[in-house]
Amino acid sequence: IVTDQPYVYFARLTQFWKQQQSPQAGGSVHPSAVVDASAVVDKTAVIGALCIVEAHAQVGANTVLKSRVTVGERCVVGDGCILHSGVVIGADGFGFAPQQTEQGRTWVKIEQLGAVRIGNDVEIGANTCVDRGALHDTIIEDGVKLDNLIQIAHNVEIGENTVIAAQTGISGSTKIGKNCIVGGQVGIVGHITIADGSKINAQSGVSKTIKQVNQSVTGSPAFDYAASMRSQV
Repeated sequence: IVTDQPYVYFARLTQFWKQQQSPQAGGSVHPSAVVDASAVVDKTAVIGALCIVEAHAQVGANTVLKSRVTVGERCVVGDGCILHSGVVIGADGFGFAPQQTEQGRTWVKIEQLGAVRIGNDVEIGANTCVDRGALHDTIIEDGVKLDNLIQIAHNVEIGENTVIAAQTGISGSTKIGKNCIVGGQVGIVGHITIADGSKINAQSGVSKTIKQVNQSVTGSPAFDYAASMRSQV
C-alpha cells in the first residue's frame, strides 16, 4: 500500500476495524442517565451511563457522551463530538472578588452567567473540565481535540483544529488561535492571545501574547524555540 499520508491511512484503518467490531446502532440514552425535559438531544446521539444533561442544554447529531459526562445548563455540544468519561462541561468559572472586612479578607462569588459552546467534530478526553463563561460563553470551535485532565477556564476561546495534550491549564479569557499544538502540562496565563499555528512545547509557561503566526515556543517563561535551544547550549 503506497500513500503520501501513511499515518492518516493508518487512522482510517483503525476506524474501519472498530466499525467491524462494534457497528453503530443509532442513538440511545442509557437508563441511568438523567436528561432534563427541557434539554435538546438529537435522536442520533448516544448518552452513556450516569450522564447528566441539564436544563436547556443541547447535544448534537452523532455525538457520543461516554459514562459520567455532565453537560451543564444552556451548554451546547455540536455534531459528531466524543466526550469521554468524567468530562464536565459548564461548571462555574473560578471567579471571586476580594472583600476586606473587620475579620480580614474574604471572597465574594462572581456568578457565572455565560455557558459553553462546543462546535462540531470535537473530542474531549477523560476528566477534562470546560468552565462556563462569566458573562459571555466559553467557546471551543470545530475540530478541536483535547486530551485527558485539561482545565479550560471561563471565557477561553479555542480556535478550530487546535490540539492540546494532557494536564494543560488555560486561564480565563485567553484566546487560542486555530491549528495550534499545545504539549502536555503547559500553563497559559489569562487575558492573552495565542496566534494561529502556534506550537507550545510540553511544560512551557506562557505568560504573554504570542503574536507571530506558526511560531514554536518552549520554556518557562516560554520564548522562541530556536533561541531557547541556543541558550541551553
